[in-house]
Parts: sequence; C-alpha cells; structure tokens
Amino acid sequence: MRKLTSIAASALLAFAGLTAAAGAPAQAAGDLEYVALGDSYASGVGAGHYDTASGDCKRSAVGYPGLSAAAHGDYTLKDVSCSGATIADVRANQLPAVTSGTDLVTLTVGGNDAQFTSVVQACLTQSDSYCETATRWMSSYATHQMVTELAGLYKEIEDRAPQARIIVLGYPQALSTTGTCPVIDLSAAKRADMNAFADALAEGTRAAAAQASVTFVDMREPFEGHGACGSDPWINDLSNASEVFHPNLAGYLAGYSDQLNKAWG
Repeated sequence: MRKLTSIAASALLAFAGLTAAAGAPAQAAGDLEYVALGDSYASGVGAGHYDTASGDCKRSAVGYPGLSAAAHGDYTLKDVSCSGATIADVRANQLPAVTSGTDLVTLTVGGNDAQFTSVVQACLTQSDSYCETATRWMSSYATHQMVTELAGLYKEIEDRAPQARIIVLGYPQALSTTGTCPVIDLSAAKRADMNAFADALAEGTRAAAAQASVTFVDMREPFEGHGACGSDPWINDLSNASEVFHPNLAGYLAGYSDQLNKAWG
C-alpha cells in the first residue's frame, strides 16, 4: 500500500486539477457523459471540499466521482449524488439525470435504507447485545429485501441508458479490530457486529448487481487494514460527528477512486 503522505500529496494535485478544470470553457468538456448517483459515500462526505451549491447533499470535488472524472478527460461529469439518499430518493430525484445519451453511471446506495445511521447510533450508545440485535436485524434486510430493491433500480437505469456502463461500488468495513476510538470507544464485540453489518451491505449489493448484470466493485479488500480507530485509517472516526464512519480523503483517493478507475478501464 502507498504511504499516506504520498496519497495526500496526490490528492492535493488531483484537487488542484479539478479546480482548474472547473474554470475551463464549456467546450473543453469531454464528449462522453458520466452520471454519478447515490448517497453520502457517492457524494464524498468525509473528504471535505464540499460544493456549497450542493447544500445538504454535500457533494465533494474529491469524492470518487470527481477524482475519477478528472482522470478521464473524455467524459463530462454530471454529479447528482446526495448525502442521505435512499433507493427511493435516487429513483425520484437523481434518476432523471440519466438519459439515452449517458455513457457511464456509477452508484453507491442502500446504506440509508438499511438504517446505517440508526444502527451506528445504537452501537455507540447501547449495550453489546443491543448492537448485536440491531446489526443482525438490518443485515437480514440487506441480504434479502434490499437485493430486490437495488436490482429493480439497476434495471431502471439500464432502461433509461441502454448503452451505458453501470458500475456499482459497495461499502467497506468501517472499523479496525484494534486500536482505540476517540470520544466513545467500542468493544471488540461491537466492532465485529458492525463489520458484519458492512459485510451484509456489501453482499446484498453484490447479489443485486449480479441479478441486473451490472459491474460490482467490492470495497472491503481495498480498505482492509484501514478502518476507523486503527493505525492507518481511511475512514473517519468519532472526532467529527457529521462524517463519522465515512471515508476520509485518502479513502476516496486510494480506495474508491482507485478501484473505480480499474473498473472503468
């Protein structure tokens, strides 16, 4: 794995390139269209550098859509991802951005449908047994009902953009099994249960992608050894309540964007 210092330096260079590109004339944009859909993991929550015009959606120039679009100059990015989005929100508010002229669609969604925030809050504030119950309950949803709901959404994207490539990026495990979390530490049992919940989200997303025959990118292996509260985190810990357990800048660059670029080709 690359050292964090080199990752951060690369991220700053990428951000500078994005800033310069933002001021370029419209005709300099690529001929191909890339539409980014999804929730806070897609919008870049945790990376900083949010577009003030995106408001509560908190779209970041250094989330994985912006970083990967910057590496593919023949594409013009249309980013409609939004923090807090559910599957129904993507269908109602973001899907209209996808048209027959769209060439690439990326998507990360499902965590909010599985009550990610409520489960995290339960594990942070309640007992080990309560955390276990909450994570198991929502893990069952993620590997059953969510699969059907996601597969239906992927099919709708395919119907709107028959020629587009569709790349679905999953969720990583959020927590390191070792190390101390600031503010509120978590027991080994809670960490295991929360990571099992992340596994359920990833496996449910994988199953839905297989049903719809779209590309799935599993983020668990790239983030291995880089969980929150560990020695080399790519996930934000409890120090910032609004970004807790979301990737940091290194996570979006060396994790999400790197894997998307490999799938993109």
